Amino acid sequence: MSSREPRWEHFSHEADIGVRGFGATPAEAFEGAAMALTAVVTDPARVALRETVEISCEAPDLELLLVDWLNALIYEMSAHGMLFGRFEVTVEGGRLQGRAHGEPVDPARHQPAVEVKGATFTGLKVERRGDEWMAQCVVDV
Repeated sequence: MSSREPRWEHFSHEADIGVRGFGATPAEAFEGAAMALTAVVTDPARVALRETVEISCEAPDLELLLVDWLNALIYEMSAHGMLFGRFEVTVEGGRLQGRAHGEPVDPARHQPAVEVKGATFTGLKVERRGDEWMAQCVVDV
């Protein structure tokens, strides 16, 4: 056993960010959550709709499907240097078919604020609230 006092310090840590989407259907709420994801990085209005990426996901419930959808978008953003400004989603059963429209990152124009590393299970919820759906989770930045 050491007789020395433990050494420790505090350090700054960027807070994670919650994304939330709303819509008349789960698919529309997923589109909104995806737009919120883009807005974590840049103003979605700055993203030109030059390229389309097709994304398919499958999960046993809507909450897991949301995490899979957002993580697929995050993968495209990271691996291919893309940003997206419009989304089209259909959800049937446990399957999601999506299209993300955007362009490669232009640092001067997009001025990315942070890099999103992944969608988490923290705050994960997909539920009907009255006559609209809400889809949310926290993303790791």
